[in-house]
Amino acid sequence: MSQSPETAIVTSTRVSCDGASGIAGGAALGHPKVFLEIDEHGYVDCGYCDKRFVLKGGPADGADQPSLPDIASGASV
Repeated sequence: MSQSPETAIVTSTRVSCDGASGIAGGAALGHPKVFLEIDEHGYVDCGYCDKRFVLKGGPADGADQPSLPDIASGASV
């Protein structure tokens, strides 16, 4: 059985991800820190860990997240 990737509701269109949020041991167990930009879809997925960042009040807020396609464009280091 597959577990859904983590989803975070955020208030900014520019977010960062290091894959270590909520992990004991922190960044040593994550991935390189990347900055992501949420576009008109209202969400973006981390290309490393698949964590989804959803803009609060945006078009994807409240949507059925598993039904939405992956959007990892705009990722930068």
